[in-house]
Amino acid sequence: MTRPAVLFDMDGTLLDTAADFVAVIDAMRNERQLPSIDAQFTRDVVSGGALAMVQASFGNDLHETETEALRQEFLLRYQTLCGQHSALFDGMAELLSWLEQHHIVWGVVTNKPLRFAEPVMQNLGLDKRSAILVCPDHVTRSKPDPEPMLLACQTLALDPQRVIYIGDDERDIVSGREAGCRTIAACYGYVHPSDDPAKWQADWSVASAHEIRPIIEQAFLR
Repeated sequence: MTRPAVLFDMDGTLLDTAADFVAVIDAMRNERQLPSIDAQFTRDVVSGGALAMVQASFGNDLHETETEALRQEFLLRYQTLCGQHSALFDGMAELLSWLEQHHIVWGVVTNKPLRFAEPVMQNLGLDKRSAILVCPDHVTRSKPDPEPMLLACQTLALDPQRVIYIGDDERDIVSGREAGCRTIAACYGYVHPSDDPAKWQADWSVASAHEIRPIIEQAFLR
């Protein structure tokens, strides 16, 4: 039997990175003499990426060139501080230690570009612990396509049927399922208010990272 593995999406699943994005948006708005906006407002659209956060913060009625300029500014600012305000979700540190103690491989498959994802992992001391980091830079098609998941499995010589993928967006669940992995919907993450994780067809869903370990124990250790 091949070794088991647990793969995580990054933002909103493994890591609570929203504070970095909030800091960038606040700085951009402050420079324009605009008031800060509620942090939850930004958290709700994190899964949509830089464009969604910019549009939510500065409006959808801007000219396309203005929106793109704001998006590029957002990305440049984010690159200077990515990871500074990020942290593992509550219960995740214990989960990672437990996985390592039981020799269960863990890694990260994310739609976050490598130039942002790698510094975040390094700043939090996770780069040497994670078995793999798969970003859009490594594939031709990002999630929800199964290619990133299949690349991770092939690189680590894993049987997808012995892999559990955890994510907070429907794209994660679709990618994992189509790659042949089992999936967990991380409902504690950056789930947009209009989304319904119950419709994602994940094998399991959890309301906190503390609920993940019993699922892995049942799947791999019993």
